[in-house]
Amino acid sequence: MSIVIAIDGPAGTGKSTVSRAVATRLGLQYFDTGATYRVAALHCLREGINLQKADDVAAMVSTMNVEMRLDPANPVVILEDDDVSRLLHTDTISLVVSDVATNLDARALLGDMQRRIIAESRTGAGIVAEGRDITSVIAPEAEVRVLLTADEDVRVARRAGEGADPVTVREAVLGRDRKDATVVEFHKAADGVVEIDTTHLTIDEVVSAVVRLAKEASA
Repeated sequence: MSIVIAIDGPAGTGKSTVSRAVATRLGLQYFDTGATYRVAALHCLREGINLQKADDVAAMVSTMNVEMRLDPANPVVILEDDDVSRLLHTDTISLVVSDVATNLDARALLGDMQRRIIAESRTGAGIVAEGRDITSVIAPEAEVRVLLTADEDVRVARRAGEGADPVTVREAVLGRDRKDATVVEFHKAADGVVEIDTTHLTIDEVVSAVVRLAKEASA
């Protein structure tokens, strides 16, 4: 039987690292749904679209050609036949991605893409999908639903520790959280969602906790 594991939470809680490790350990696909918003933002910037013009952004999203390769060891995003994976987490994209994520029409289109990818994973072993609304909006039927949380300063410190400018990191992390919170709740676990506070936990401890939930769900 295939399994869908949905992992939500604000930036800096360890979603990506944990999700990739869980997918690797369980032999599942890995889907960073946030990459769909990032690639949409990149596409709009490349095409000269003003991200403040909601209708233009949604129109661009509706026609973009994107392929998501879901290998947890090497996730790849192809935009119009161009591998843009390394461009999606630049400061430029991090500071504007919420303009796409809070565009309700664009968000609906990208949500449909996310649901389709998750549904297609059911033909195999399954998938670990991470984001901000996967447990509540995109895949509320997932066998495992987890919300990762952590103290604000810890989240910023984790991202700053990745080598980026601390001021830029704080704005990218907390600023995006504030903007995205206007369209989705990702700080509080919905009914049936297991909350794991990662503030004082190692990655291995969090991964083990999620794997345990997956094994319980599959038993």
